[in-house]
Formats: sequence, structure tokens, C-alpha cells
Amino acid sequence: MIRYTVVDDVGVALNPMMVKGQVHGGVVQGAGQVLLEQVVYDPESGQLLTGSFMDYAMPRADNFPSFDVIEHNVPSKNNPMGLKGAGEAGTVGALPAVMNAICDALGPLGVRHIDMPATPERVWQTIQTATQDTV
Repeated sequence: MIRYTVVDDVGVALNPMMVKGQVHGGVVQGAGQVLLEQVVYDPESGQLLTGSFMDYAMPRADNFPSFDVIEHNVPSKNNPMGLKGAGEAGTVGALPAVMNAICDALGPLGVRHIDMPATPERVWQTIQTATQDTV
């Protein structure tokens, strides 16, 4: 990742530091879904196999570089304080941004799609398949 910038609008931010933390967490949540997280079920029994954090890879702070969080707040006209929700604000844009970056990086090999999560193993396998097809 060369650079990642997220811009959100939460209306009037009562606590800008908390809002920035929410957006930051949302970006990590979205990127984590793309890069790490995979729910696995036993194909025969339907039993969840990734039922604990020992089996399910969640993103951690050391998995991500720093990125820019910018506010572009426009007060809401729907309430007297001008507030909007912050929730998981950065999540929505992170998924397509990270997947598009991966596909863009693999584009010279003819790769146009890769399934999530784009784990290192899956990316490596995709590269191997793409380079074998060109030989």
C-alpha cells in the first residue's frame, strides 16, 4: 500500500478524536475482511471451524501501516445539533479500495479477479496460475 486516505462526513463531531478512531477502526475492519478474515465451515456437518480467535484471523494494529483520516463535515439539517452517525464509517470504502489495489497490482499478469480473503497464499497461488498460463 503506497497511501490510503479516507474522508468522512459525520456532521458536527462532538469528539473529533473519537470520530477519527471510529473511522480508523472501520478502515481496518474493511481491509481485514479483504486480507485476513475467512469463516470456514466443515462441508459435511456444517460445523463452524473458525469459531474462536485462535482460528479466525482478525486484523491487529501491526498488520496495517498508518493512513490519513480527513474530515469533511457538513452539519445535518435533520437535527438541531447537526449530528450524523460515525459507526463503522471507514469500512464501506476499504473493501473495494483494497481489492482494487490488489487486482491493479496483479493486472500486468492478466489477473482481473481474486477471491477474498486475499491472503498471501491466495495471492501467491493466483500469481503462479497466471504465470503458468502465459508460459
